[in-house]
Parts: sequence; C-alpha cells; structure tokens
Amino acid sequence: MELDAQREADRIDEQVRQTSERAAGQFARMGAVSGVAESGDGAVRVEVAPGGLLTEVRLTHAALRSGTDALAQQILALAHTATRRAGDRMYRALSPVLGPDGDATLASLGYEPLPEDENEEPGSVWGRGTR
Repeated sequence: MELDAQREADRIDEQVRQTSERAAGQFARMGAVSGVAESGDGAVRVEVAPGGLLTEVRLTHAALRSGTDALAQQILALAHTATRRAGDRMYRALSPVLGPDGDATLASLGYEPLPEDENEEPGSVWGRGTR
C-alpha cells in the first residue's frame, strides 16, 4: 500500500513538472502577460497584471480637464477592461497547457476567454500582452 502511494505521488510530481515546463514554454513564446486599455482620445491609458494589479497609469494633460471624479471613474472603468483582457491572455496561455479540465480552475481565478467583439470596446483600444 505504501508503495502504491509513493508511485502515485511520483506520477503526480511528474505531471506537475511536465505541465510547468509546458506553461513556461507558453510564457516564453508570449512574453509578459498583461492587459491594456486606453480611452478613445488616448488621454488615459492603464496596464494591469493578471488579477488586476495596476502596473501603469498614463495621463495626458487633456485627461485632467475632465475633473477628478470623472477621471477616477474612467481609470476604474479602463482598469476593469484591462483586467478582463489580461485574464483572456492568461487563459489563452494556460488553457492549451491545462486542457479542458483546467478551464474551471482558470475561470475560478478570473482567467476567462473574451468574445472577439469584447476585445475592442468603444472608447478603448485592445490591450497587448507584451511590452
């Protein structure tokens, strides 16, 4: 019985190692995964890491003319869009590695594919995954 448990642990360890190598290969091909959203006039641009951590906010002088409340709302809306895009990119990177059984896990982490028509929302440009 103990031998069976060790054999199963070794099998799982090997699966984890292989999956990790495949994921590393995907990320090496894709580059850094992030989501970007920009206002239609280019005055506000945000970039987030998967999960929504803001990594960059760029504002032009024109962005400041709308007032602080409007600017704050725009940043939040763009950050939400960028987060969804980062989740889409993470999904597209990991889904082939994890297979159909991994989709539920990816979704539970907020990494879901976006429909093609959501990749380009009015007032923003589609985000890139690399810089």
